[in-house]
Amino acid sequence: MAIRSLKTGSFSRSAQAGNTMIFPGSYESIATVTVSTPVSSITFSSIPATYQHLQLRLLVRMASGTGGTDNMAMQFNADTTNANYASHSLRGSGTSVVAESYVTSYPIILRDVVPRDGLTASVYGALVIDILDYASTNKNKTVRTLSGNDSNGAGTIALTSGLWMNSANAISSIKLYDYDNSGYNFASNCSFALYGVK
Repeated sequence: MAIRSLKTGSFSRSAQAGNTMIFPGSYESIATVTVSTPVSSITFSSIPATYQHLQLRLLVRMASGTGGTDNMAMQFNADTTNANYASHSLRGSGTSVVAESYVTSYPIILRDVVPRDGLTASVYGALVIDILDYASTNKNKTVRTLSGNDSNGAGTIALTSGLWMNSANAISSIKLYDYDNSGYNFASNCSFALYGVK
């Protein structure tokens, strides 16, 4: 049975016995940061425009003494014009569901997904963030995120979509930071990994 590539349109053999194994597009590590002391933000800069998409994989929590969760923001190419961003969020906690949108008033917001130190000891939020067609110079850039955290049976899972309304420039830098303007920092042992998707 032949398999058609969505990327190239070409046909390949299947992975049935005797056929050559087919692997999906590969992920290449661009940069990884593990925080040894609390920091206010993480920026990946000088991102090469040689991939189809980007993916961020994060394990994060905020270094604050109160309970609850924080909002994390994402900014591209040091663009601080909130009107250039939009995001939508669908979150569930096991007892309630919340849907929200942030259009032209905020950067891309990943809402209520980053645990604070006071929530439960050593609980980190896990996020996988796909940035699609980041190197395009003729379309706006879209983001999709799956995130969640668990605190001894309580927690949150969220789906987030985002948009950077800049069709002319490839994304060359990504800044991640706490959006609550509370002076919170990413806690020690947070991990931030950026991959290029071919």
